[in-house]
Amino acid sequence: MYMKAEPGEAWEKLRASRANPPGRAGSGPRRRTYAAALEQAEQMFTAAAVVGPATRPLQVFYGLSQAGRAIAAAAVDLTGEDWRLDGHGIKAGSSGKPFADIEIRTDSATSRGSFVRLSRLLGSPVWGKADPVRLEQLWDVLPVNLSYPLSDRNRYPALYADERSMHVSPQSVLRIPVCDIPGWVVNDGSRDVLDTFLARYPGLARHHDYDRQPPRPDGPPDFTLYTNGGGEIEVSWLMPPGHTHVQAGRELLRSLTRSHGRSRFFLPSITPAGQQLHLLMAWWSVIYTLSMLARYEPAAWAELISVDKNHYAVPIEGVLKRAIDFLPSLILATVEEVSA
Repeated sequence: MYMKAEPGEAWEKLRASRANPPGRAGSGPRRRTYAAALEQAEQMFTAAAVVGPATRPLQVFYGLSQAGRAIAAAAVDLTGEDWRLDGHGIKAGSSGKPFADIEIRTDSATSRGSFVRLSRLLGSPVWGKADPVRLEQLWDVLPVNLSYPLSDRNRYPALYADERSMHVSPQSVLRIPVCDIPGWVVNDGSRDVLDTFLARYPGLARHHDYDRQPPRPDGPPDFTLYTNGGGEIEVSWLMPPGHTHVQAGRELLRSLTRSHGRSRFFLPSITPAGQQLHLLMAWWSVIYTLSMLARYEPAAWAELISVDKNHYAVPIEGVLKRAIDFLPSLILATVEEVSA
């Protein structure tokens, strides 16, 4: 895993921010909400760390929900009463469907619900009620779930951008290895399949080219294969003429990717509009769904988390543990993002 979790440091910085709140949370009701919501969020996450998966999604989700209220309070782009959140703004319904196929819907784009209001603030898509998104699609957006597929269908996972190996040529071409391309794409080996796959990723759909097998410059993709399946390939983008500095390349890369745990990832689009989810909202949708199962379908939830009976149990345990590890830093980064 490419990411480093630092929850203790993140909570420490969030606690320190309460003495001098950022953005629009500097005074009045917004300041009081910012401080109280962060205190509740931290306590919820602390409680989640000492309970088992039977109730953990409830504490994690409501901790995240309260952190969302702090984010809204600090946001410079939310004026008047727009920072006040009302309801969840997202719904999950299983209706007897398999775990991977649980349908998630959002309220309309005009809703004051937390998920919708924060998604609009962060430039993240909502999809309404007519075209639900399956849990599996959202699950695969999370980088921490790379090793835990929910089905044997073709996956569109978060793809790691190896920024350490990035380089910019004198011809103003940015090149970077794109990692964790799934086996169904690599094993096919054709340009058509790779091009169709990359088109699902807004940041990769804009690429200029990728490595080809020699000696033909228009040959099939030249993947580097992984021993456990899948692989990676070096992808290139054209930069404006004269932009040959690594910093310019880094800025372009960051406009194409999302940050998680100090690493950058290309994320797939889950809606026809072709937008990347903000990773905070991807986490939100997955944890919300798990919390609704635990709260309203306790018997079904008990079956899902039975490690002796259900192959989903360990992936669920894993994503809940990693939520506690990684979400504090993501909350901190999002506070900084909206209050700048």
